[in-house]
Amino acid sequence: MNTSRCVSGRHEVVSRRKFVAIAATTFLGPNIITSKALGADGATPASERLTLGFIGMGNQMGGHVGTFLGRDTCQVVAVCDVESRRLEQYKTRVNETYAQKSGQGSYKGCDAYKDYRELLVREDIDAVVIATPEHWHALQVVDAANAGKDIYCEKPLSHTIREARAMATAVRRNAVVFQTGSQQRSERGFRVACELVRNGRIGKVHTVHVNVGGPPVDCYLPAQTTPETLDWDMWLGPAPYRSYNEDIAPPMEYEGWPNWRAYRDYSGGQMCDWGAHHFDIAQWGLGMDESGPVEIYPPDATHERLTYVYANGVVMQHGGGAGGKAGVEFIGDAGRVMVNRGYLETDPAHLVNELPGPNEIRLYESDNHADNWLECIRTRSKPICDVEVGARSISVCHLGNIAYELKQPLKWDPAKEQFVGDEEANRKLSRSMRSRWTLRA
Repeated sequence: MNTSRCVSGRHEVVSRRKFVAIAATTFLGPNIITSKALGADGATPASERLTLGFIGMGNQMGGHVGTFLGRDTCQVVAVCDVESRRLEQYKTRVNETYAQKSGQGSYKGCDAYKDYRELLVREDIDAVVIATPEHWHALQVVDAANAGKDIYCEKPLSHTIREARAMATAVRRNAVVFQTGSQQRSERGFRVACELVRNGRIGKVHTVHVNVGGPPVDCYLPAQTTPETLDWDMWLGPAPYRSYNEDIAPPMEYEGWPNWRAYRDYSGGQMCDWGAHHFDIAQWGLGMDESGPVEIYPPDATHERLTYVYANGVVMQHGGGAGGKAGVEFIGDAGRVMVNRGYLETDPAHLVNELPGPNEIRLYESDNHADNWLECIRTRSKPICDVEVGARSISVCHLGNIAYELKQPLKWDPAKEQFVGDEEANRKLSRSMRSRWTLRA
């Protein structure tokens, strides 16, 4: 199967013949091509499978690997991580899974890389899944887009607003298919909630409450001995250099989630981590996928909570409303819609069962985030959480963090993506990177 795509401003055809040769000799056993490989019994022929590379083999990637290994329409051919034991663990998992599927004794078609750039130069890889800490996302997404790879990138999309725009620019210029990992858009309850709001079932919306955690903090952890299997300098990448501490990047034996999300050098805190989910749904329900608020107020004598104001007068607050019950609560002059994972409640209660009429707004429907991305790669169309959607939603999270940090009201121009008359705030739109790393959108 050949796929036409735009790479660095020019169109070229990427052939999968190299992968087909690998599949014929490795996945299916030496010099054996079975009828299933050729597409019998409804199986996808090897020549039609999308080939995938995975970058960042931490906790979140475990689920993604399982998902895509279970799809006959794609094949995992490479993994990448800066922790050598974790890298070998995932390489083994992929090879053993395909060996079992093929009914052969072994499979050795999955390669392992410590530097993501070595993975990206492979012409036989169609698309990549990125699940590194967010301080890495912009560099890896821009490099992947410039290499002509379609991309699934975990949320939070970016570490800064300027990085989000650079990612969107690179994706559009190279005409690659991009899915942001804000998978709540592919869950029915969130779509129904937003359709109710967009179709006026609760009247004119005036207030939204978004319940997520707070902003990041500076990191003052003491130095510890770096595990021998971890390339700590590469883990830090563009972030400022500091000594290793296991709270940031735990050793392999640790069974919980790493805490790098808490620290400003690597993440936007829970405002960005969970905010990339719930602020994203708020944006969807308000019809603001290509825009954002125009004013942001930190908590002060006038505003009990961090408050956003949109040009149409809608007020969105960080916290409040239904509290922990609802991730997002929309309040209109005729009712309320409250939604979270596994939870959808309306007031009046009957609204929860109302479907859009034939002339009403029906939002993009997807019942599986990964499958939506794979299908859009084949059709060359936009997934449900395209790069522009991800960029606008994470920008809302960053705006809140900047207001928290500066402790002053801010005026935002969503068209120009800059603060109005505030150079101190505008300096927070980007960050410096260590000298060996440069973001070239």
